[in-house]
Amino acid sequence: MTERVPGQLRLPILEARQPLAAAPAPGLVQSSGLGSLPIISTDGRQPWKIYSRPFDKSNKMPRIALVITGLGLSSAATNIAIQSLPGTITLAFAPYAERLHEWVRLARTAGHEVMLNVPMEPDNYPEYDPGPQTLLTSLSPQENVERLLWTLSRTTGYVGVVDFMGSRFTTSRTHLRPILKMLKKRGLMFLDSNSAARSLAPVIAAGIGIPFAANTRFIDAKAARFAIDKQLGLLEVTAKKKKMAIGMGSPYPVTLERIANWVKELKKRGYVLAPVSAMVKQKK
Repeated sequence: MTERVPGQLRLPILEARQPLAAAPAPGLVQSSGLGSLPIISTDGRQPWKIYSRPFDKSNKMPRIALVITGLGLSSAATNIAIQSLPGTITLAFAPYAERLHEWVRLARTAGHEVMLNVPMEPDNYPEYDPGPQTLLTSLSPQENVERLLWTLSRTTGYVGVVDFMGSRFTTSRTHLRPILKMLKKRGLMFLDSNSAARSLAPVIAAGIGIPFAANTRFIDAKAARFAIDKQLGLLEVTAKKKKMAIGMGSPYPVTLERIANWVKELKKRGYVLAPVSAMVKQKK
């Protein structure tokens, strides 16, 4: 069986679908002037756990998670990612996407765990502008928290957020710490894209105890077949050494095609594909 979008990529559908539960879950949303916001329920249930894709953590094979980011802006690419990639692959959506609720519903119905991209200031801002509601080091911590809440209110059913750009913002303890504290307060995880080698996210996350994971490498910084294949191979090397690795990519046709090819024999090579929530580190 294949999924085809006219004029676009044709990919095999690699697995039977395992739909995730409908969102929002009872008790995990709070009404606000912005819209619905995620919260920890009165009985302690956290969105990042409730909305996660089930994973057998007794599996001792090295884990590899893939996160495709920037979804929702291209209907064709988003449809292909949702319908053709294995449900174990996590999908991250831009907060600016039209029909965002519907995209998230379709993704979860297809078995994908979902994240939101949070635009954060890069080193070369404003030459490179992540878009409206970007978190900026020129703003006060409270102003940035308000912008974060705007992003969080765009939809429901996500396990957490991943920074979009953010190479400058993630190096500012003053600005990043309040953001991570708010995410923890609302029961969400944070994935550090590692856009900045000097990112303070790991240290701050450990200090406040937020569910945290960090990208190992971008698989399509060079969007060419041989380059993507090489990066996927390097993810396997890291996973073998460290028992887990996370790769991030964009919904380019070549990226989706190489992932579909790579994942076919992954288990035979001794690795297990995992949702990003299965890679979380959290210090109490």
